[in-house]
Amino acid sequence: MMISGWNSRYNEILKEFNYNKREDADSAELLDSILGEENHIKKIQDLIKNQNVFVVGAGPSLSNAIPVLLDFKKTIKIVADSAVKPLIDNGIKPDIVVTDLDGDETTFRKIGKSKTIFVVHAHGDNISKLNFIENFKNCIGTTQTRPFGKIQNFGGFTDGDRAVFLASYFKAKKIILFGMDFGKRIGKFSNTKPAERKIKLKKLKKARSLLEWHALKTKSELFTTSIPITGFKKIPYQNLDIIIT
Repeated sequence: MMISGWNSRYNEILKEFNYNKREDADSAELLDSILGEENHIKKIQDLIKNQNVFVVGAGPSLSNAIPVLLDFKKTIKIVADSAVKPLIDNGIKPDIVVTDLDGDETTFRKIGKSKTIFVVHAHGDNISKLNFIENFKNCIGTTQTRPFGKIQNFGGFTDGDRAVFLASYFKAKKIILFGMDFGKRIGKFSNTKPAERKIKLKKLKKARSLLEWHALKTKSELFTTSIPITGFKKIPYQNLDIIIT
């Protein structure tokens, strides 16, 4: 079941970014055909439902967040694509990775056969990368179009906001953002090429607007340690112990 109102948001994305709906659907169909038969949805539900969840992005504030995250190793972490490598390099293992397969392949292979669950998104531009999921022991597929077969649609656009939509869909008690800045600076971990900067900033702006829209619908409590976002309570790192009790 898709979140109410998502089709309208998706149509906006298609128009704003000049994406091809048919190509998105074709990518989802390919992903569905190569996914294994095991259903990992219950694993995700068991990890998230009624839990405090950290959603970690690769924004500029991630460098400052890493030492803090080291103090909360037992808290469930849903990590967006490009943030995976710096976390792994610092001894922090994601419980769930939300990715469209743009992240560091070496790191993905390193944890691909572990308990980490990969939530892989199919869209028109990553069809050629989808076979990489053969490196993942635990994997589910998502799309922005209609869900079908083994393909889910939890809502969201970029890896970061999709991670929040995922946590909300599975009824996290509290969702706390790290490295999710949505400003005019791009984090050093995002691996964005200079020629891609303009479109990256446009995507971040859209992602932020989707989170603000979703904040009006979710029952999860929302917090951010990064820049203020409408619908999310801004908290300093030193108050985390209070928030997640």
